[in-house]
Amino acid sequence: LAVAGVLVIARSIRLITKFSSPSEIPTRFIERSISIRGRVRRVTESGLEVEHVPIYVPLVSPLLTKRQPVASLDVRLAGVELTPQGQEWLSQRLRPTQAVWLRLISRQEESLHCLVSGSIFTTCINEELLWLGLGRTAPLQGVDPHSRLYFKIHRRLLKSEQRAEKKGEGLWKEESLRERISQALSSNIVVATIKRMLNWMSRTKDRQCHTIILIHYKTGSYCLQLNKRQRELKKYCSYLHFHTVLTVLSERMIHHPVLPG
Repeated sequence: LAVAGVLVIARSIRLITKFSSPSEIPTRFIERSISIRGRVRRVTESGLEVEHVPIYVPLVSPLLTKRQPVASLDVRLAGVELTPQGQEWLSQRLRPTQAVWLRLISRQEESLHCLVSGSIFTTCINEELLWLGLGRTAPLQGVDPHSRLYFKIHRRLLKSEQRAEKKGEGLWKEESLRERISQALSSNIVVATIKRMLNWMSRTKDRQCHTIILIHYKTGSYCLQLNKRQRELKKYCSYLHFHTVLTVLSERMIHHPVLPG
């Protein structure tokens, strides 16, 4: 009986011990997909940094926590490949010091692959990300692909992804017809060539108009036909160019009038 009591106490201590690295977590915890509680430290490019919060037992827990260093676990979202938009959403969804539950799926080196949720009774965040189209399904690292666990989890995640794809959420959102036509035209070589031709014709027309003005100025005919030329110039020149030319002509007429001979 004494030996049995020691074994029970030893197993209980593991439940109230604070894990500072994935290697400290017992293998049986991962094999049974036990959920542990934690506190979010920060969101990373690959997942989360979570501080493990063990079960609290009066009198015993304070004695254990005094000897344990403060460290965080590198947590990956099992079966999910995060997008940049997903990482931003995750930063808003999980604030620092927020409590989360980690269902242990596998362990690889110094990383834990988990199903993360705000509480035991809420939908896991892995599925939420896929619902919103903020991530893609990925193979479950460290889990046998032929196992029942792999099939069960991967099927859940795949359903969430298919739902987002069907509704056009996030990365599955299709561009509108107008956006697709605009993008196609902007990248079309023929359309780009036509634009260059129109720009060239516009510059050529401005040069021809300027030449006509100089000719009329030198021959002195602008004095008699100025009003008529104003209407013609509006067809060939921009407003700014037209206004500048009239100002120059007016100054020339005041200082160097051309008298009809």
